[in-house]
Amino acid sequence: MGGTSYDVLRKQARSLENEIDLKLVAFSKIGAGSSTSVATNNASDTSPLLSEHIFDTVSVEIEQMLDKLSTLNESMSELPATGAAAMHTLQRHREILQGYRQEFNKICANHTMRIEREELLRGSGLAPTSSPTISGLSRRDMYLKESGHLHSSSSMVNDQINIAIETRDNLHAQRYAFKRLQTRFNDISNRFPLISSLIQRINIKKRRDSLILGAVIGFCVILLLLYAFN
Repeated sequence: MGGTSYDVLRKQARSLENEIDLKLVAFSKIGAGSSTSVATNNASDTSPLLSEHIFDTVSVEIEQMLDKLSTLNESMSELPATGAAAMHTLQRHREILQGYRQEFNKICANHTMRIEREELLRGSGLAPTSSPTISGLSRRDMYLKESGHLHSSSSMVNDQINIAIETRDNLHAQRYAFKRLQTRFNDISNRFPLISSLIQRINIKKRRDSLILGAVIGFCVILLLLYAFN
């Protein structure tokens, strides 16, 4: 039952991690695009407000998902340990959660810095001429993020391979143990005829001794009777 609960929680954690991963990609794009939206003409003042609203909405959704993933990890940690592979997988889930939180905080911090910078530029009446540089940095961050995702996926695959190898080794050990038990049972079953034959011989000897003892006692009684009457 404990193993089933652990598997269910692990599947939920993986599914939620995939959702957070996709959400962070969209969140990063919204954060990078909001600076461009802020840099538009003053006639389109509603566009930055809309972008800010979307950014805040997605931010709240990601925070809720991160909290849910943290709760799932805690629930898995409260279950009885099922082996080194399970503990390693749980540690990996915690590292993924920590990485997502760091990335989320980084996107929020970059977004805040960009908004403040745009506000300063707009207040001074200067155009954000360095926006291509900002876009370049955002693109580099996205490349680094994608590289991190690939590394995370590779680590998860390696974890699953290690779990499969450990499971295979356990199955081989169990099969070897079953073979040893079967060999012992065969040895015992082969020895049963010898034990039965020995018991039969002992019983025959006991009956024979009983007959001899009875004959001796009877002979002695007859001698006593003959001696008494004579």
